[in-house]
Amino acid sequence: MTKDVIALTSKMPDPWAVLAGLLSGGPDKLVGTRGEGAVIQLCDPEGRPLVSVEAPLLVSVEGEAERLLGATAPPVPYWWTEARATTGVAEAEQLAGTFATRLASLLGGSAWPPDAVGSLAVVKTDGVSVAPEPAAAQPAIDVLTERVAVVIQDRPVVAMTAWLSDAFRAAAEAGLGLQIVSPAGATLSPAVRDALGGWPSRWIVQDERDGYYDGLTGAVLRWQDGMFAPVASPDATEDDPRTPVAATFQEVHDTGERQLALTFRMVHPADDRLVLGGGLETVWRELTGAPPAGWGTSEPATLPWSPRRLTDVAHERAPEPTWFVVVGNRDRPALATVRITRTEAGVEEHVTLAFGYGSGEELPLDALPAAAEALATRHHLQSMLVQLRKARRDVAVPPRFEGPGVPLAFVLGAEEVRAMPGDRARRTPLAEQPVTLGPRTRPALYYPLPGDPSDLSGWQDFEQLMGHLKGA
Repeated sequence: MTKDVIALTSKMPDPWAVLAGLLSGGPDKLVGTRGEGAVIQLCDPEGRPLVSVEAPLLVSVEGEAERLLGATAPPVPYWWTEARATTGVAEAEQLAGTFATRLASLLGGSAWPPDAVGSLAVVKTDGVSVAPEPAAAQPAIDVLTERVAVVIQDRPVVAMTAWLSDAFRAAAEAGLGLQIVSPAGATLSPAVRDALGGWPSRWIVQDERDGYYDGLTGAVLRWQDGMFAPVASPDATEDDPRTPVAATFQEVHDTGERQLALTFRMVHPADDRLVLGGGLETVWRELTGAPPAGWGTSEPATLPWSPRRLTDVAHERAPEPTWFVVVGNRDRPALATVRITRTEAGVEEHVTLAFGYGSGEELPLDALPAAAEALATRHHLQSMLVQLRKARRDVAVPPRFEGPGVPLAFVLGAEEVRAMPGDRARRTPLAEQPVTLGPRTRPALYYPLPGDPSDLSGWQDFEQLMGHLKGA
């Protein structure tokens, strides 16, 4: 059963419309708030939440409802209002559905998912109460143990929503892992994959044959000792603790779709005139001919692309780090995550970016040196790795095996080249020597990796190059 219901409306949910939605439980239902009023809750007689409603988001980026929900939204800009029902209470799910249906009816629009749309009548909740579990204090967390916080996400794409971002933050502050449970067929946003980190945090996929498995590794899982953990194979030993891999995870079909993945780091001098996001936009334009479509501090990305506004948000949050998601348009699916931190070296931008391509689409590999040179000469590039992956065009992460990317190129920034002794950076054991980027008096170096993109030999070349540059 779905736990999240979303209203996509043409008009802003004003207080009267929200009140009409909240009255879906009747006039005697308790209403509470959290997060300095950013979350409104319908509560049981004991004050425990049945439905939590997030503050509406104004979405000005086309394609986000299609990307994350598979739904058709009103023309941009439109309003995105999420309601989350408390797990395991059928009446709570009906309340959430009726709330979204009332908003869509009053303001023009639709509710997602279609099968959660309820009538406009009051939902009977007499005698309904919520179990007094610790997780009730955090709307996004469904199960809380001494080891992990568990979030159930019945959505086509598990995205880094404001709900899920709050859950990550709450789990980290409590020293817990975060485990996300989704149904078969769901995919994961790269923004969530990159935030999951290591054990015991996991993406857990329900499966008819094996029960549950890790959507990123395929390990078959069971609920044990207060969390989802791998099942040991019958022939496992202490020296070789084997874990069975789910059959569904191993069902791989090469569709010909590819992703061009770039990871790069820039270190800017701290300056009041600094504008962030310029390096990312430069790469985006070099490889696609257009800038990013939008950005935000969570998904959906709500704001049209603007390096200046992005910089203002990062400046307001400093010295705390800031995280952003940046998305492409329908013609060229792409997603980037940007982490900005203030360090002794200056202001650092760490970017992870992927562009998706269909089987018949040509990849802009010839444009990579120009993109690297622009980063090196104008945006204080420290290093960049470019990979080619057999992966989905829509850049979503499926619960199936996707092989590692093959390195196509590595770039070393001018300062790093200058800091190396002698001519180590310029003379490598690779067959193809580096290409000089920028002025010869202060060059950056572009290292083409001669590995065949159809196999993993590129990693051998990359490891050899890294060992040489480190003086190993």
